[in-house]
Parts: sequence; structure tokens; C-alpha cells
Amino acid sequence: MSTATEQSLPLHEWSATALADAYRCRALSPVEVTQAVLEHIAQWEPHLQASYLLRPEAALASARASELRWLQKAPLSPLDGVPLTLKDNIATRGDCMPLGTRATDSAPATADSPPAARLREAGAVLVCKTTMPDYGMLSSGVSSFHPLARNPWDVSKTPGGSSAGAAAAAAAGYGPLHVGTDIGGSLRLPAGWCGIFSLKPSLGRIPIDPPYTGRAAGPMTRTVGDAALMMQALSWPDARDSMSLPFAAIDWNNWETPLALLEGVRIGLLLDAGCGLPVDPEVQLAVQAAALLLESAGAIITPMQPFLTRQMLDGMDHSWRMRSHLDLAALSEERRASMLPYIRAWADSAAGMSGAAMFAATSQFHATRVATVKACNAFDYVISPTAPVVAFAAELHSPTNDPLRPLEHIAFTVPFNMSEQPAASINCGFTQSGLPIGLQIAGQRFDDLGVLQLSRAFEMLRGTQRPWPQPPNS
Repeated sequence: MSTATEQSLPLHEWSATALADAYRCRALSPVEVTQAVLEHIAQWEPHLQASYLLRPEAALASARASELRWLQKAPLSPLDGVPLTLKDNIATRGDCMPLGTRATDSAPATADSPPAARLREAGAVLVCKTTMPDYGMLSSGVSSFHPLARNPWDVSKTPGGSSAGAAAAAAAGYGPLHVGTDIGGSLRLPAGWCGIFSLKPSLGRIPIDPPYTGRAAGPMTRTVGDAALMMQALSWPDARDSMSLPFAAIDWNNWETPLALLEGVRIGLLLDAGCGLPVDPEVQLAVQAAALLLESAGAIITPMQPFLTRQMLDGMDHSWRMRSHLDLAALSEERRASMLPYIRAWADSAAGMSGAAMFAATSQFHATRVATVKACNAFDYVISPTAPVVAFAAELHSPTNDPLRPLEHIAFTVPFNMSEQPAASINCGFTQSGLPIGLQIAGQRFDDLGVLQLSRAFEMLRGTQRPWPQPPNS
């Protein structure tokens, strides 16, 4: 969207790129933008409950400092003065980090985590943290600590999770920049269900603390361009992440490329994940329509066979169950009792696993990696549904709401966590009832920029989107 078009929009709907242009020519001040975003949040928050540590005075103080830097023509970066939210589990110095659960020892963090540090150094204005479910172990906004988060497109539905509040905040207009995390789909699933864009980068591209196999932080935005702008700050190496990638001179400004460059690009079309929930017919039709759009621009679309097996999905699930079971066993009985019964039932179902069974389960992480890389080798990119279903009832913990079948909806997303490949979610349509449908775009390992470029190409091809949802009674 051009700056000229955005000038007719309320300030909370402006993109980060447009705000930077306006700050540079003194057409806008970070203070008035932050104030507008805070006023908009006040209208939405009683309905969405997406925020944690919402502190207007602290945000305005940061905005005033940014305003002075722009007046002195010394901004810290193009993100200076742009409103930002960070997920609960991204540590910010001096703030408690409950991880979405009443079971944690919420002592104040002693330092900013890598994503928070990079964005603070860039001058972004932290408006609030955002909510998540207990330990990030759900694809919903159900939490024993935070109020129930809801989806702005339909407040009876979930925003997804575990980056629940971040996705809801992005769709609702809590400013243009948001950061979430992902270990099996926790960026892309809520992005798909809230109609926004998100990039799960190659493992180590955005350092995170603590690091863990498959775990990534990533931008959550309304536009591909804003995510690319965030990558300029987020992708610097950090020694606290043992899997942090070395510096790479990636031209993140080169995210927008001519549609003519799609000619001959090889894209695999994956409509069957191999296991998990069946794909909803409306989801399948939207993804097939997206494939036709890309094909009309010259891409070569080839149907793919499924490569994830039930053994792989169950193995990863059971390994995570045992990890959580041991974590919970270390808590006092009082703390264990304070967390969601669904999470306890899921974790404690692993109590009787033998060492041999645990080894077999854990081996499925590598098996998934090998199968995913092999399946993707023939293609430049792979597209698929982000999730097989659309947003479900807000009160449910997962689409099945069954702690013994908890991961039936992540079969399209989790393979790319294990293979370390970048994967994005971008809106590709709506159901008849008005719920967003996500298209996942995955690329070869380390080709984060390529995924952004293909996402931008699709963003242009899909045309004008529906207006963003507005607060009730606004």
C-alpha cells in the first residue's frame, strides 16, 4: 500500500514503512502515532484481551525520545518511533515473564532477550507485551494466567496460538509491528487464523533465548514489507543463541520484486499433509485458487505427495509430552495445580513411557527433518494450507480439544521447524462466514528473503483484501 493511500487511514492502520517516511519529513510525530494506537487499543482490548503489561506512559515516554531523535535527524533506524508489541515469552528487562501460566516463578527478567534488544536498539516503541497460553503449548488463547484472547474477525473464535495475543493485536491494529515465537506453528497458525502475515525464519536467523530445536522468533505484521523491515533489525547474530547464524549480508530492502520473476519458479503444491485433521473444503479451494494465481504469473506448479507420517507426528508429540511431564514434575504441587488441566493431562500421559519408547519418539524429529528436506529438494518453494481448518471456538484448547490428540492441526507447519526451512503464512481468502484462510509458503533453508519475495508476489496477485475488523460499537 502506498503512503498516499495510507494518508486517508487512521494512524493505527499505517504501515511501518509509511510511518518512517512520515517521520522523516516531519508529517507525523511518534508521539501522536503512539497516542492514536493506545486509544485504538483501549477500544479493542475489552473484547480481545490480547495485551499484557500495557503501560501507556512508558510507551509515550519512548515515543517522546524518538520524536527528539527524528527532529535532530538522528533516528536509530527506520523503525525508530514505530509502535511494537512483544510476546509474553520474549524477555524484557525488569518485567516478569509468566509464560502464560500461573505455575511460573515470575521474577523480573535481568536482560532483554535478543529480539527485544534488537528492536529496542532500533528505537521501536514497545506499547505492550501480548498474551499466550500456558508454556506456549496450545494453538489457542486459553491461559491460566492471561484472560482468554479472542479473534478480531469474530470474537467468538480463537486467534490461535501460541502467539495468540500477537496475532490478534496485528489484525486489530495495535500498531504495525509484532513479534511472536514458533516451535511447531505458533507464528503461522495464528497468522493464518487472523488473516495477517508472519515469517518463521530459518533456524538461527533471528536469535532467541533460550534456544531449542525448531524454536524461532519472527515478525507478525499486516504486510510483507513491514516484516522485511523488521528483519533488518531482528536478524543480527547473538551469542546467547547457540544456533544463531553468522552474519549474512542479506538485502532485506530487496523484498519487492517484479512479478515477471515468477516465470519458471518451481513451486510444489501440498494439499495433503499425510496425517492429522482433513483439510476443510473451503481451505482447499482457497489454496488451490492461490496456486492458480501464481501459475498465471508464470510459476510452475506441481502437486506433491504427502511426506509426514503418523509415526513422525506422534513421535514428536510424545517427546514433547515427556519433556513437559519432567518440567511439571519439578514444580510444587501447588504450582502444578494452578496450570491448565488440559496441559497437565497431556504432559502426564507420558509418565509410563520407557526409555526405549522415548528414544524412538525423539528420533522422529530427525526423521521429519530428513523427509521434509527430501520432499522439498525438487522445488524452489512449497505452498500449502497453513492449517487444515479455520479458527475454532475461543474456549477450546485445540481444534480437537482432546489432550490425547492435541497436534492434529500442525501437520503442515511442524515439518519446517524440524527442517530449519523458512516458512511464512499469508492470507489467501475467507470462508463464507468471513474467517481468514492462511496460505503457507516455505522455501529452501536460509532463503528467508526468497520467501518474503514470493509472499510479496502473492500479496500483489491476490488483490484488495477485506477491510480490517473494527472494534464493536466503533
